[in-house]
Amino acid sequence: MTVCTAAVARAAHADFTLEQVTVEGPRAGEVLVRIAGVGLCHTDLVFRDQFDAFAKPAVLGHEGAGVIESVGEGVDGLAVGDRVVLGFSSCGNCARCAEDLPSYCVQFVPMNYAGMRLDDGSTAYAGADGARVSSHFFGQSSFATLAVTRARNVVKVGDTALPLELLGPLGCGFQTGAGAVMRSMACPAGSSLIVFGGGPVGLAAVMAGRIQGCSAIILVEPIAARRAIGLEFGATHVIDPAAGDLAAAIRAILPLGVDYALDTSGNVGVIETGLANLAPHGMIGLVGVPKDMTAAISVNIAALMTPGLRIIGIIEGDSTPQDFIPELLAHHAAGNFPFDRLIRTFPLAEINEAIAAQARGECIKVVLVP
Repeated sequence: MTVCTAAVARAAHADFTLEQVTVEGPRAGEVLVRIAGVGLCHTDLVFRDQFDAFAKPAVLGHEGAGVIESVGEGVDGLAVGDRVVLGFSSCGNCARCAEDLPSYCVQFVPMNYAGMRLDDGSTAYAGADGARVSSHFFGQSSFATLAVTRARNVVKVGDTALPLELLGPLGCGFQTGAGAVMRSMACPAGSSLIVFGGGPVGLAAVMAGRIQGCSAIILVEPIAARRAIGLEFGATHVIDPAAGDLAAAIRAILPLGVDYALDTSGNVGVIETGLANLAPHGMIGLVGVPKDMTAAISVNIAALMTPGLRIIGIIEGDSTPQDFIPELLAHHAAGNFPFDRLIRTFPLAEINEAIAAQARGECIKVVLVP
């Protein structure tokens, strides 16, 4: 057992507490990673505040990057000292995994959301008093100085021009936004794209739209500074949704509607507006988590069927992290995916201040540095 520092979630809507916890060494098929940086994602707060089934106390965090400290039995291709980005868990054996769609693994929910190992129900962490602390959130639980994860979850990144601590969000938020455009919807060159929400996922989607060669890229975002950076990152048009009729603003730019839409807001009204303003055979992808988990959109069946409109849910951008994260790093090196410009770092000890700053719109993407 080793003692490490972790930001522990003990109750819904309560501050994280910085605590000393014990972490055991990696078991067979696992690696122990010293975390250099971990992104703060809205999903972390969703699981702290809305999902009682994820047992507390718990260590959350699922956008970690760091250096392997030790490897468990049977781990091949990874070694102590490897620089890695941590991704989500998948079984590697089901039909979806065989199709290179690990985010739709049939075991995705228990492997990422159960807060424990599935084979024996154990956790990687324990409190100072020996009490159980949930772990393996999205396969990692990286709001800590040390994290145990399955070897299948890690992506070796080697030496990069960027500091290692900034790379963790490639494992979820940035690959979700970029993958939604480049993989899930596979927007072809010359198509039109609208992105609802200019947070890290939405701005990654804007950059991906430029990479794909979309002819029109519209960003809908209420914060002026985020609209401005959207224009720098490739948006051809920006819309302030508070400025007037959103549907009319969209049609003023694209009278026949938009080919592809991506919602990062989880807002029912926004999603329905996006759906209503699709061009024939248009597609809308949904990645935003709603505040109310029972939220539902209303769809007129005939209005959907006649123009052949498509609605898809998207998890992790349909990506295989071992392939897609290196691809995104190559786009960054070429100057086409400057995701690091969105990041502001905070010490892990200031996690609660970072959450408040992000909620106030003072920063776009937080990375916590242990």
